[in-house]
Amino acid sequence: MTQARFTPLRERHESLGASFTDFGGWQMPVRYTSDLAEHHAVRQAAGLFDISHMAEFLVAGAAAAAYLDYALAGRLSTMKVGKAKYSLLLAETGGIIDDVIVYRLAEDRFLIISNAGNRDAVADALSARSLSDLEAKRNAQPDAASFGFPGGSVTVEDVSDAYALLAIQGPASEQIVAAVEGITDVSVAWGEQKYYSWASARYNGEPLLVARTGYTGEDGFELLVRAEDAAALWDAALAAGEAHGLVAAGLAARDTLRLEAGMPLYGNELSLDTKPAQAGLGRVVASDKDDFVGKDAPAPAEGARVLVGLAAEGRRAGRAGYAVVAEDGTALGEITSGVLSPTLGHPIAMAYIDPAYADAGTTVYLDVRGTKIPATVTALPFYRRKK
Repeated sequence: MTQARFTPLRERHESLGASFTDFGGWQMPVRYTSDLAEHHAVRQAAGLFDISHMAEFLVAGAAAAAYLDYALAGRLSTMKVGKAKYSLLLAETGGIIDDVIVYRLAEDRFLIISNAGNRDAVADALSARSLSDLEAKRNAQPDAASFGFPGGSVTVEDVSDAYALLAIQGPASEQIVAAVEGITDVSVAWGEQKYYSWASARYNGEPLLVARTGYTGEDGFELLVRAEDAAALWDAALAAGEAHGLVAAGLAARDTLRLEAGMPLYGNELSLDTKPAQAGLGRVVASDKDDFVGKDAPAPAEGARVLVGLAAEGRRAGRAGYAVVAEDGTALGEITSGVLSPTLGHPIAMAYIDPAYADAGTTVYLDVRGTKIPATVTALPFYRRKK
């Protein structure tokens, strides 16, 4: 049996009375007080999340940009230093190994953040890819792979265990991050940092990466800090946020927030059996690149199910695994994520269904424990924050 892992913030979560759940092999706080209270705090003020279970990889070398153009579905070589980009790591079959965010740290240096449960799969895929022959030549470092390129080289290093990742999300997030005691030397002035960008900083004199990214549909920041500094930063963030309504928030709130924002979750909406076009992520794939892993994969089969948003009335929500049917009971697909939306007050879901029923405004039915609940196909996201 694999031993459960805890983040460096375990003691902080326990002191706040957190309930824990297994997530990708990690024991993570699912809630501290109330799912609804934590959800509403993020929408109205701010929430503090421990997301240190996520995996981090450093990609460096003269050929790093060219390597990532080949290894990932997007075009990373044109991204400017200081920016971040959502991308996909595809299998040769075109299925999704993971969805990732890539940060360009320098002309020859990138950071990839991937999902916790896919750490090994991402590490294996990255270490198996090269522009020349797909054969990785391992060097003497146990957590790094070295690749040979015409005119340059690249190394990929798993640095996940060296770092912790905290997220402050919500309308008050900028005020809170700017007030955190110990954060200094921020390379981009507060108020000037754009969405999907990052700034360098110091926390108590040690390196800190401040990324304006998140998974809630709200404005927010993700702070990459040394693992040994995580607890102190957590405490400082809570202290800075006390006057702004900041609360510690768990995975339950994070899940309802991301669902309202129409953001896919690996293992629910994304998998090796899913192709980007089915998930509405065709725009993420730079199909005009000369070559990349997954480029030659066949398109989804005719009639392959596609991801849609569904909105219903009442209080009975469809959950992951529930069937989506036509009025006559014909099976059309399956819900991948569903909840009674705390913000909107009615049931919402994402589901893969027959493309013939995927147009916005189409009525389908959710099979909720034997009862057919009418639902309307709805464009994603369900919720957009006010700018």
